[in-house]
Amino acid sequence: MSKTPPLGSLRFAFGTLTALPVRVVRWDRDAARAGMLAAPLVGVVVGGCAAGLGLLLLFLGAGPLLAAVATVAVPAVLTRGLHLDGLADTADGLGSGKPAEDALRIMKQSDIGPFGVLALVLVLLAQVAALAQLYGDSWARGAGAAIVSAVAARLALTWAARAGVPAARPEGLGAAVAGVVPVGGAAAMTLAYVVVCAALGPVFGGQGRVRAVVAVLVALAVAELLLRHCRRRFGGVTGDVFGGLAETAATAALVVLSLGG
Repeated sequence: MSKTPPLGSLRFAFGTLTALPVRVVRWDRDAARAGMLAAPLVGVVVGGCAAGLGLLLLFLGAGPLLAAVATVAVPAVLTRGLHLDGLADTADGLGSGKPAEDALRIMKQSDIGPFGVLALVLVLLAQVAALAQLYGDSWARGAGAAIVSAVAARLALTWAARAGVPAARPEGLGAAVAGVVPVGGAAAMTLAYVVVCAALGPVFGGQGRVRAVVAVLVALAVAELLLRHCRRRFGGVTGDVFGGLAETAATAALVVLSLGG
């Protein structure tokens, strides 16, 4: 097995997890492993861009609510809405109550059902509400939350691609990355990025480092619960499930960071 160079892992991570003009030159299991381990770095970049736009609007005189909407919009744009689409499709599949084969067929359909619409509305409202509160508390707090939540979302993807988690379909992104990440590698990435998020802790006020760490860990725990439910219902993961996990983790992190004032 050949080792993927650092640039190759970044190409895979940014080329598959964002809409940035990055060409993926390798599409094998080794490249997928390195790319999914690099997924949290994508979160740093996406979260940084989201925070940057929110801060720019605040600097220009916009209110916290508009800054929050813009911050939520940036990850959607940078992923072409794929994570949100995955969230909606996953909600439709789970909400259908159908056997795995039928649920997966529902998820592949281009339209969005009532469960998907409800999931999108609630998740986006929760993200905007949490960020508006955080920006209202302080600009730095809102910007820090945008980065922490984006990192937590991509860490959830790293864990979803760990060894032992099967793909629900033989094709698609889910099949390409399912089971490629060693559990030890996922744990190491989590530790490294928890330290990164803890470094942003002071912007969250008293016990800010603890708050940032708890936000990441709660986000991963909530995503893990959803992942296990999807495995029971669908038999494994799909690209849509990955998107749903990312949005769920991001929302959980933002909610935790907004609690307690």
